[in-house]
Amino acid sequence: MRHITDDMIDAVLTPEDAQAVLRDAFAQFGQQRAAMQSRERTDAGGVKLSTLGAVIPDQGVAGAKVYTTIQGRFSFVILLFATDDGRPLASFDAGAITRLRTAACSVIAARHLARPDASTLALFGAGVQGCAHARQLARAYRLREIRVCDPHAAPGLAERLQRDCDVPVRLCGAAEAVDGAALVVTASRATTPLFAGDQLAPGSFVAAIGSSLPHTRELDDRALARAGHIAVEWLPQTLKEAGDLVLADPALLTPGKLVELAALVNGDVPGRRSDDEIHLYKSVGVGLEDVALAGLAWRRLGVA
Repeated sequence: MRHITDDMIDAVLTPEDAQAVLRDAFAQFGQQRAAMQSRERTDAGGVKLSTLGAVIPDQGVAGAKVYTTIQGRFSFVILLFATDDGRPLASFDAGAITRLRTAACSVIAARHLARPDASTLALFGAGVQGCAHARQLARAYRLREIRVCDPHAAPGLAERLQRDCDVPVRLCGAAEAVDGAALVVTASRATTPLFAGDQLAPGSFVAAIGSSLPHTRELDDRALARAGHIAVEWLPQTLKEAGDLVLADPALLTPGKLVELAALVNGDVPGRRSDDEIHLYKSVGVGLEDVALAGLAWRRLGVA
């Protein structure tokens, strides 16, 4: 059984590859041709072990991501199996896959829920995931500006991100970042809302991807109240983990407002219907994404 490194992943997969295979995986999940395991967390002595997985017969793979969290730092690995005979195929470093798949799913959601002419991105949190989102959204949309709100941004961050995205980048405060922004990404470690929901511009799309913990949130109830759709990857896992929803007024989470990504991909529910609608996407990360992308990497690498 081979081990596949992050460098090997980066050499064979593009963001567009990730978006395509994940769109297919969610379509298959929505048609009950794939299944997921929700995240399980176990901890002792300051060490947390988490697992989540999926079975995707149409893509020929099943597997699980396993990772530790120690003092807020993550170490990931993915194990991949064949669905024809159950044999183990490979183990993977999962840093590159996690970075690729999270942003790719936000782009998939944006294709259904954001305005196609979106040109301004507000980015809250410019760590690994925040920058990955900026890069993928800059490839998907004709951005004119990226505004970064991150009090912990490393020196030279704006210049590096501008070079990577080929879009002007500037650092600013929360109110200035969100003002008039058509695309908003929250990729922070905030425990309380980052901005007032009333500050969201009409027609904006928000991808909230910074937390999968039930006691933390990046968005307030007003942002949820103004949303036409709140899209999620998988309701059973999201409603346990996403503090943005767990801590919200239950009256805001009506069945017609909460929609799964698979339903959007398969056209079971409509996406954006008018220029002024505000839509949200709340991501916690699900095993379907890790397994689908690992399977694509396996096929691209031709590892036997």
